[in-house]
Amino acid sequence: MKEEVVDLTKAGPAVPAAREAAPEGPREPLLVVESLVKHFPVKGGFPIRRTIGAVQAVDGVDLTVHVGESFGLVGESGCGKSTTGRLITRLLEPTQGRISYRGRDIAHASRKKLAPIRSEIQMIFQDPYSSLNPRQTVGRIIAGPMEINGINPPGGREARVRELLEIVGLNPEHFNRFPHEFSGGQRQRIGVARALALEPKLIVADEPVSALDVSIQAQVVNLLQKVQQELGIAFVFIAHDLAVVRHFSHRVAVMYLGKIIEVGDRDSIYARPRHPYTHALLSAVPEVSLDAEAEPRRERIRLAGDVPSPINPPSGCRFRTRCWKAQDRCATEEPPLVRIGGNRPGHLTACHFPEEPTTEAREEDIVLDPALAALEEGDG
Repeated sequence: MKEEVVDLTKAGPAVPAAREAAPEGPREPLLVVESLVKHFPVKGGFPIRRTIGAVQAVDGVDLTVHVGESFGLVGESGCGKSTTGRLITRLLEPTQGRISYRGRDIAHASRKKLAPIRSEIQMIFQDPYSSLNPRQTVGRIIAGPMEINGINPPGGREARVRELLEIVGLNPEHFNRFPHEFSGGQRQRIGVARALALEPKLIVADEPVSALDVSIQAQVVNLLQKVQQELGIAFVFIAHDLAVVRHFSHRVAVMYLGKIIEVGDRDSIYARPRHPYTHALLSAVPEVSLDAEAEPRRERIRLAGDVPSPINPPSGCRFRTRCWKAQDRCATEEPPLVRIGGNRPGHLTACHFPEEPTTEAREEDIVLDPALAALEEGDG
């Protein structure tokens, strides 16, 4: 059967009919994260190195992932989304907060207490070149987790590995090959097979396609989507590519400087965003249309400056230093993540002065970058 490949470079939904809506009916929460905090100490001083500050990588994150759901986490580089993924999988120890997996708090659980659920939460790493041991064969890499957890599937581990290779679209005869014999896309498929080896209930995919060519990205995303649909595995899909996240996720959370500033179902976030930062992110998605005149012109926003340092983030709303709607209240009062009038149930926004729920062009473009504004005035 020919594999369907969807063009992920398009700004439109480009989603198969089966993915137009999240599964209906009440769903059981699989993972609940509450007030999650991770601060990395900054050392300084001579000759005695002491803690002089902290990088506030994750600072009070709340999110819920349901059974069988794909949950997207997006934001700029350095916003803390990858750190959040590593906290969820307990590759990092949280500074504060609660991580409840199937009703059980694992935020500060010991290695012994984590052992029974380690196999149920797996991770797909960003770089397919460094996440595989170059000295081990593909068969050894995929079978390793089964050996560690004492799993002996029917027919033996080798038969299961060959089956997994076939599931991810690789030749089972590649069992004895080494990672350097594969392309980047094939290596990422090996990483997917390794994550599936223990039959997990939750997979955290940390930018699984960002290191791949555009032509290969769609194939890997379609593979993950097929796995999610057929096996009912819940995904936390971390990415900065909004088109990829829109294609894959049921719900989407937008992260900025260690905090989630907007969360909601896919259609609501992409068509009716309320937070100014979400508007700015969506305006940066390239417009690709065969009939540009038929579609309404989208808003255009250009922000000034870089994301502030997580060592000393702004007071109040962390986006206020780059926001065109910022007022005095934004500097003194942190906005809560709440439902705003007109939003769908479950669509939460952290903003004192939210934007209109539309991405159509404004009367006047927002250009906060002085150099860009001067350049455009000169061209005019």
